[in-house]
Amino acid sequence: MSSSLLPLPLLLLVLLLSTVQSEKQSKLKTDYYKKSCPNFGKIIQEVITDKQLAVPTTAAGALRLFFHDCVVGGCDASLLLGSSPISPASERDHEINHSLPGDAFDVVIRAKTRLELECPGVVSCSDVLAEATRDLITMVGGPFYPVPLGRLDSHEPHASKIEGHIATPNMSLTKIIDMFSAKGFSVQEMVALSGAHTVGFSHCSEFANRIFNFSATEDHDPTMNPDYVDGLRKLCVNYKTDPTMAAFNDPMSPGKFDNTYFVNLQNGLGLLASDQILALDPRTKPFVDSYAKDQTKFFQDFAKAMEKVGNLDIKTGDKGEVRKRCDTPNTTKFHS
Repeated sequence: MSSSLLPLPLLLLVLLLSTVQSEKQSKLKTDYYKKSCPNFGKIIQEVITDKQLAVPTTAAGALRLFFHDCVVGGCDASLLLGSSPISPASERDHEINHSLPGDAFDVVIRAKTRLELECPGVVSCSDVLAEATRDLITMVGGPFYPVPLGRLDSHEPHASKIEGHIATPNMSLTKIIDMFSAKGFSVQEMVALSGAHTVGFSHCSEFANRIFNFSATEDHDPTMNPDYVDGLRKLCVNYKTDPTMAAFNDPMSPGKFDNTYFVNLQNGLGLLASDQILALDPRTKPFVDSYAKDQTKFFQDFAKAMEKVGNLDIKTGDKGEVRKRCDTPNTTKFHS
């Protein structure tokens, strides 16, 4: 046997795992609820429209909620589970998820409540979150992309798996690239997904080290536009006593999903260190420049990457369930 060929047992295992993953994804269909809950799409649209009009930051919050859920244990709504005496450790209670806005959780709960009245026990919370996120992105100007449906919800949270799966504002670019690569995402896909920061906001504590006493020789991060720094300092002057102080990720068009985020990076207007580095590092700069120049290209790549995110570790069969309430499993078996 040639040394370039896998041993037969290992080859069979690889083929089996590939087949299992393919079968999981093939069970997802955009018209999954056509017969079992024909008003699914209409109900989602009505709920997200009302919520976004009432709270304009809902779209950005839902997008973050969706991503944080999918990259930790898969797209299974595990992040929606609350803590309980049986499982005191929930993903939602982890420090990295403290900044997820309540309105993002609320829009899912509202939609799920409506759907339970219309078609009880049919639509999973993970499908509600996936569909609502796409519709909200589209509502604020972003690209439309197909959302295959039929995911099941997890029986338990994945609190112990959070570390090393979600990027933080001051994480090195190499570590972020490696983190995405481990989930099958290229550098280009990672940059495209970072464009989600064209909407939403970040708390001052997440970037204060860039605008106050940056180093022994610099009072602010020299990669930042000085006028931008001055404005942020005024905004965040009391951030230590008021932790709710925040700034828009995109100061130019904060409520619109567009490619301005990448133009901002070229001009030193990246809010987070992990954003600004994308325009400086040779591994990512070409993609930033491309997206800054061509919004259509950004939308195309972002949409494809979001479809890929939505297929991460799908639960099927006895690996999941359709929760009646998004914050509570149907059974009492779950544990952290």
